[in-house]
Amino acid sequence: MADKNWLQTDDWKNEKHVPVIECPDEVKKGELVEVMVSVGKEIPHPNTTAHHIKWCDLFFWPEGEKFPYEIGYTSFDAHGASVKGADTSTIYAEPQTKYVFKTDKPGTLMATSFCNIHGLWKDEKNLKVK
Repeated sequence: MADKNWLQTDDWKNEKHVPVIECPDEVKKGELVEVMVSVGKEIPHPNTTAHHIKWCDLFFWPEGEKFPYEIGYTSFDAHGASVKGADTSTIYAEPQTKYVFKTDKPGTLMATSFCNIHGLWKDEKNLKVK
């Protein structure tokens, strides 16, 4: 049987793997919502060949809807590897991305991130619409 703690959560101020959702708490109907998602805001996450954030995504679950909508997915593919081996290049992607969308309904933003060593992490934030 699968472990029930496969989707991990914590306070991003104490745990470097938790995605951080940054956006206004409230927007106007139909207004563009700009959402920044990052991992390692308070405690930097190592982004090496051996230990890195591979991807993150953002969902929005409008109030009254049965399922959430995927707003976007971002893959971070450069982790210092080159044809010479692990951590031999100078290119390291940082797990930060911006998503933009519109909505007429309030709901919940949900971001997930995946660490190649420590698995899947989630954070949520409510969004009000006036």
